[in-house]
Amino acid sequence: MTALPSAPHIPVLLDEVIAALAPRPGTVIVDATFGAGGYTRRLLDAGATVHAFDRDPDAIAAGSAWPETAEQPPRLILHPRRFSEMLAALAEAGVETVDGVVMDIGVSSMQLDQAERGFAFAADGPLDMRMSQDGYSAADFLNEADEAEIADVLYRYGEERQSRRVARAIVAARPLTTTGDLARVVRKALGYRPHSNKGPAPKDPATRSFQAIRIHVNAELDELEAALSAAEVLLRDGGRLSVVSFHSLEDRIVKRFLRDASGGNARASRHLPAANDASAPTFTNVSKGIRPSDAETERNPRARSATLRAAIRTAAPAREAA
Repeated sequence: MTALPSAPHIPVLLDEVIAALAPRPGTVIVDATFGAGGYTRRLLDAGATVHAFDRDPDAIAAGSAWPETAEQPPRLILHPRRFSEMLAALAEAGVETVDGVVMDIGVSSMQLDQAERGFAFAADGPLDMRMSQDGYSAADFLNEADEAEIADVLYRYGEERQSRRVARAIVAARPLTTTGDLARVVRKALGYRPHSNKGPAPKDPATRSFQAIRIHVNAELDELEAALSAAEVLLRDGGRLSVVSFHSLEDRIVKRFLRDASGGNARASRHLPAANDASAPTFTNVSKGIRPSDAETERNPRARSATLRAAIRTAAPAREAA
């Protein structure tokens, strides 16, 4: 086995994801969110060929040093693109179908732990949050958008009940330039008191706002929906899909997609006529949400909110192509 590259990121639900994908020599699998390559390493060790996607140039640069990229033909093909573009990218590479697709949704530990990337407020850094390291930043959004748009983003993607109050405070405090600036504004607007005599400190409310802004800046939920549709087209009959999500907004999208694709939404009641869409289910063997064990969450606290959903592709035409 090739040694795992040293990296601060610990892949979540690794054994469960690999079991769901069932890789073997010769299979072709898409790792839609390469990151530090934890899933990819296990897939390569099982003999699979991996097409790995990541819009973060740091991840692609690190993966380029892996020996599998130099094999002929290479078993690790890196795509410096958004995973929503996997259909086009694989078509350009001459790949029509694949045996598996894995997605690990959201920000990686590597990105969270680098203050200069601006994803977290544990250490002060520039208000950035861009996974691709280019384009529209969190600072651009917060300093240019109107109050109503900011409030809408905070409510929709962070489920912040006091989104209007927070948005009003953000606009009043502009310009914001660092993660510390934003965290302080949010905490003050919500009356956050980290120290209390009545027990452990409450969760920092800035977490919700940071999540919301990150999702908006990177269009993460739109990317997820596009990637799920692409996977439905790419997977062969018997191909396997595994998706790990970390909060309810993502998991809701994955759960709804698999429910609809497996025919679970075809008829609301046995007393009602069948829905007009009579297309055959495109996925079967849909798993219930798989959660990390207590041992894993103790070893890796960031795994505690993870949920894995997996399914197997049928021979039915993809719904977009039907």
